[in-house]
Amino acid sequence: MDPSGFVRRQTLVASPPLVPELRLHLATEVTPLWQATEATLAETGVPPPYWAFAWAGGQALARLLLDRPALVAGRSVLDVGSGSGLVALAAARSGAARVEAADIDPFAAAAIALNAALNGLDIAIRTTDPIGIDAGWGTVLVGDLCYERPLAERLVPWLRRLARGGADVLLADPGRAYVPRDGVTEIVRYVVPVDRDLEDRATRETVVYRIEPTG
Repeated sequence: MDPSGFVRRQTLVASPPLVPELRLHLATEVTPLWQATEATLAETGVPPPYWAFAWAGGQALARLLLDRPALVAGRSVLDVGSGSGLVALAAARSGAARVEAADIDPFAAAAIALNAALNGLDIAIRTTDPIGIDAGWGTVLVGDLCYERPLAERLVPWLRRLARGGADVLLADPGRAYVPRDGVTEIVRYVVPVDRDLEDRATRETVVYRIEPTG
């Protein structure tokens, strides 16, 4: 299966509510896409379509970068678990010198490439897991990845190590179970419109934190 063709067939072009400056291929409806992906999953091992939605953490982090471009301007940036590429696109639009979007899902990689072209932005795509690597990024961005314990237990210590090495590490979270409570500094919070089918509510209060070197 061609991932880019699947992305186009299952999504439409829309702007996330909190980030009207950027356009994305997003799911037209939650349930049909999830069912279509589950059918493909049974045949080929395709992961759930996290790339097809503008999650609350990504919207909040993208909004912050567009409002405060100095956070990334002229810097080398990594967006971890990029999904649709929303945060990476916001970093590129805000003047980052180089933006790398990391996601191990090949369908996410296809979505990121399509969304970068749609917005006329240059994004490098990494399809290998970056956790544990330090490639000298100046800024590391994480939107809404603390939703399960095994991932958070790998992610947060690595982010802390990057912060100790001098990276500016920003993590946006809408109240997931495994977000770190210590060694973080709140930067800003937003009330983010979300899909009721995904979140069982119309909005989520979402906080952008800076990960401190110790915690």
